[in-house]
Amino acid sequence: MSSTHLGIPKGTRDFGPQVMARRQYIFQTIQGVFRKFGFQPLETPSMENLSVLTGKYGDEGDQLLYKIVDSGDFLKKATSVDFEAGHKKLLPKIASKGLRYDLTVPFARYVAMNRHEIAFPFKRYQMQPVWRADRPQKGRYREFYQCDADVVGTSSLLCEAEIIAMVHEVFAGLGIKDYTIQVNHRQLLAGISEAIGASGRQTELAVSLDKLNKIGPEKVLLELESKGFEKDQLTKLEPLLQWQGTWEQLKQPLQDFIQNSNSGKKGMGDLETILQHVSDMGISNSHVEVNVSLARGLAYYTGTIFEVVVNNAQMSSVCGGGRYDDLTGIFGLPDVSGVGISFGVDRVYDVMEQLQLFPEEELSSSEVLLVALDGESERYALTVLSKLRKNGVASELYPDRGKLKKPLNYANKKGVPLVVLIGPDEVSSGKLTVKHMAEGTQEQLTEEQLVGLLKKGHK
Repeated sequence: MSSTHLGIPKGTRDFGPQVMARRQYIFQTIQGVFRKFGFQPLETPSMENLSVLTGKYGDEGDQLLYKIVDSGDFLKKATSVDFEAGHKKLLPKIASKGLRYDLTVPFARYVAMNRHEIAFPFKRYQMQPVWRADRPQKGRYREFYQCDADVVGTSSLLCEAEIIAMVHEVFAGLGIKDYTIQVNHRQLLAGISEAIGASGRQTELAVSLDKLNKIGPEKVLLELESKGFEKDQLTKLEPLLQWQGTWEQLKQPLQDFIQNSNSGKKGMGDLETILQHVSDMGISNSHVEVNVSLARGLAYYTGTIFEVVVNNAQMSSVCGGGRYDDLTGIFGLPDVSGVGISFGVDRVYDVMEQLQLFPEEELSSSEVLLVALDGESERYALTVLSKLRKNGVASELYPDRGKLKKPLNYANKKGVPLVVLIGPDEVSSGKLTVKHMAEGTQEQLTEEQLVGLLKKGHK
């Protein structure tokens, strides 16, 4: 194939060994925290029936679903009338499956299908790719990984507090220090909707508010006006678009604003309880900030909502989530409340790369490279290689013989910190020549000394 024909779809990427090492570092850090908090692993298929996916993410989400054309003669059910009626009428005739848009809806489908085998509350984590037919741009991809942790089968607000605690542990493990956990509550948004005289329109309000950081207050108000919100309603709403701060700063003005709304009071009461739980966990600097314009556009959220931003990074928003009271109800399992958080690995990666937070010493694939100078030395090198691996040391033997320049360049490109040269002198003396690549020094060590050095984690 000509190289001019090589390429991959926009919004997707190849990941080379160094990038994969860094991605695995992120995955393992997040997975370790999930497991520590009692979450169990789960995987679901890449494709789901479209009947499972559609109608769960709002109109905008439905448009971003990747549909899969049915195998075989996919046009056999379609007629010329279907073609003339447009793609919305044609699509159900030719496509019955789609790539998953997130991990939460497939999780809800799994829970509904396996309700009799699951012990509730059910805590699961899932780390898999998702797909969205979005316009690719910096920090936004068509194929990307999510790392989700959800609890279903309980409405306890302890779960929200645990999510905040997990975010703390993950970021501590990754070395991210300057971040904000923005929280809000869908019932508080309902209360705000009632307070401005737009009762029952909180979903429309939420979808527009969710764009505040991207398009600014003026365009949010213009979008709401185009949706039919009245001028006096928008006048009442406008000051709230600037409200952001600690709970103590916002509590009183919020209480005054939603004083006649039971929904708003419910939202405020939940936030008060969650923050008290976080305090009781001994987390002194919670990084939590109440943001009354935070909405998160996904239609299934009903309670607390989260968005975590890294304050000194370009790709600031790295994870989000919230409470959904009846997501499984659409699959025939009503009244099962759940709450979850999703880390966007690709965004976490971009932030860590920008802030230079990757510990390079943790990312090399091998700790030592053995280089045999002749055939007899190679046989001896294989015994050394075996001993190193039995002791848990990541090691390899350079397969070709010749000039030293090649294996040394190989070690430098792979970031291997130690190169062990084995020739006739080393075989007869039992003393191996060990080159420290970073320092440019070398020393003579026995097999036992080399193993001991590497087992101590010396790089």
